[in-house]
Formats: sequence, structure tokens, C-alpha cells
Amino acid sequence: MTDAPAILPERGLGDRLTALFWRHPRLLLAVLLTPPLLWLGVVYLGSLFALLLQSFYSIDEFSGMVKEEFTLKTYAELFRAQNLDIILRTLLMSAAVTIGCAVIAFPIAYYAARFAKGKWKAVFYLGVMLPLWSSYLVKVYAWKLILAKEGIITWAAEGVGLSMILNAILAIPGIGGNSLSTSPMGTFIVFVYVWLPYMILPMQASLERVPTSMLEASADLGASRAQTFRTVILPLAMPGVIAGSIFTFSLTMGDYIIPQIVGTSARFIGLAVYQLQGTAGNIPLAAAFAVVPILIMLVYLTIAKRKGAFDAL
Repeated sequence: MTDAPAILPERGLGDRLTALFWRHPRLLLAVLLTPPLLWLGVVYLGSLFALLLQSFYSIDEFSGMVKEEFTLKTYAELFRAQNLDIILRTLLMSAAVTIGCAVIAFPIAYYAARFAKGKWKAVFYLGVMLPLWSSYLVKVYAWKLILAKEGIITWAAEGVGLSMILNAILAIPGIGGNSLSTSPMGTFIVFVYVWLPYMILPMQASLERVPTSMLEASADLGASRAQTFRTVILPLAMPGVIAGSIFTFSLTMGDYIIPQIVGTSARFIGLAVYQLQGTAGNIPLAAAFAVVPILIMLVYLTIAKRKGAFDAL
């Protein structure tokens, strides 16, 4: 008497797919990568291509309609005095914010990388990340009130006898104004506060990679703390500084909310794009303005890559 053959249970769709992907791992990779690549190619790169295409159109001066004819007239308008002033103002503010963030972030990142241990390391990350969890608009409007003439900074300056220094700063042409909330200085302060975490984190990661043995060797060879900082710490931390500057510089260039709420309402590139495509309806000029930060950041990213900045991200 022979035993009856065992009846295998019928495999379901999930089992068959698992077996198929196990036999063809490249098929599984294609299935996983297709949706994000489609999003990147169609939504992201497609929108950038449409933006670039719009920048080669122009506005009819009589009808106000967009003429879909290839021309460089719109790019030539960027070199008009008022438009060139917007570009230069944005670049100067972006550079100033980047330098300000780097100066403030460096001692914080150095302390976290070299001295913070255990729970203090967790406190550091919590303190840096906590502002990022609150609403962007709430923070900007809060700073609008803080920097106002009746705000806490003016009150504190008067309380400790520094009101004359504050008034002297507000009297500087191109920086001051009636109050910090309506001055380029106020815009700078809010930009630095909002983007500071994006500078601290990559800088801290870069400083943690600096070998302690190199610092000890520098001290053994008779170098002072200033010489060690200048010749050892700063060069090795520079990739983190550049990595952080990618965020602070690019985010400042594209932001249009802070200049609109805090400061003199002077137009930056982001605000110009917002107003031109909205109220003015000049989409070609708005697209040309939007291409400027893209070109600047492409050059900036190329330099950053050569400096090894991406290793600190």
C-alpha cells in the first residue's frame, strides 16, 4: 500500500509575487524606484522645465498678454536698475545671514561635538530641533512683535541703559529704520533665527569627525589654542560650514514671507516672484527671476562638492 502524495496548499498572490521578486531582484528594484523617479522626472524636473520655458517668453506692453515667442528680452529686463537692485539686495542679505549663522552656530556646535555627553547631548538636539517644530508664521509674527518699537528688545535696552546704542544702530542708513521691525537689521535677525538650526546640525556633525588625536598632537607641538583652531579645527570643520551655508544661503534667497512681514517690505527675489506672478501677472519676468537663484545655487553646489561639503550632510 502506497502513501498518497501530499497536497500542497495553493499559493496566494502575495506568495507568488514574493517568489517572483526573489527570482528577479532587479524587478523589485524597478518597482520600488519607479514612483519616486516618476515624481522627480514629471513633477519636479517637469515644473523646472516649464519655468525655464516661461522665462523665454515676454509680455506684450499693450495688451499685457504673454507672447509665446522665444526671446531674451525678459532676461534683459533683469539688468534694469530696479531689478538688479533686487538681485543684489537678495545676495547681500543671503551672504550676511550665512555669515551670521556660521558665527553664532560654531561655538554651539563645537560645545555639542566636544563636551556634551549623555543627557546633555540629548538636551542639545532638543534645543536645536525644538524651534523647527513650531509654526513658521507664528515665529515670524512673534519676532515682529519682539522687534517692534514697543517690543521687549526696546524695553530691555531702555532698562539696562543701551537705548542710545539701539538708536545709533537704527540711525545707520541702509540698516536701520523707525524700529527693528521695520528695518533691514530686523529682517536679518529673523532670518538668522529661523535658519540657524540648519547651520548648527551639519557643523556639529563635521566637528565630531575631527580626531581628538590631532588636537592633542597640535598641543604637543607647542601650538596655541588660536593656532590649533586656525590650522586644525577650522579647516577640518569647513565642509560642515559649507554644508550649512547651502541651506541658509538658498533658503534666504527663496524666502518671501519674512521680507514681507518684517523689515521695510523691500523686494527680494522670492517676494518679487510672488508679486510678479500674482498681482502683476508678469509670469515671464517672475520665471526669469526664479532662474537666478537656480543658477547661483548650481555654481554654489559645484564649489561645495569640490570642498567635500556633502560629506558633512
